[in-house]
Amino acid sequence: IGLVPVVRHALSPAITFLRQLPPLAYFSLLIIWFGIDDTPKLVLLVIAAMPPIIVATAAGLEGISTDYVNAARSLGAKRLQLVRRVLVPAALPDIFTGMKVGAALSATAAIVAEFVASDKGLGYLLLQYNGNLDTPMVFAVIFLLSFIGLAVYYTVEFIERITIPWHVSQTSAGRTPL
Repeated sequence: IGLVPVVRHALSPAITFLRQLPPLAYFSLLIIWFGIDDTPKLVLLVIAAMPPIIVATAAGLEGISTDYVNAARSLGAKRLQLVRRVLVPAALPDIFTGMKVGAALSATAAIVAEFVASDKGLGYLLLQYNGNLDTPMVFAVIFLLSFIGLAVYYTVEFIERITIPWHVSQTSAGRTPL
């Protein structure tokens, strides 16, 4: 999408459409198509995570300076080399941003999916404890969900630090104190 304008123009309406619908709107169809096991939940997580990742990746690729592309071409880079050595590395900060947003959206979708169609999992437990007015257990599940969310976020951030240590967001000069 970010590299081929024809693909961008062909797929942008579908991606924009998918971004406007809450992922849980698809969940009923996923249950019909895949049954009530874990498959519809996994598909829902992918559906929830993909739009922000795709949009961020496309924006990252579209925002790359033509100077980089021209410099690589003048040095004899072929298309695959250009993609692998210039375009993808330059877009990685945006890709990781999309992954962080996508991870948060899929975590939310997973919990709500367990509210709707599950007899196990943290979302199911949260709903059960809430129905029983068991406040300490509701707080315990919320704490556990927050911990899992932070673990996923920091895992993506750790991979980002390893993958793009050269980016300003990963250098001490680029970090702003909280």
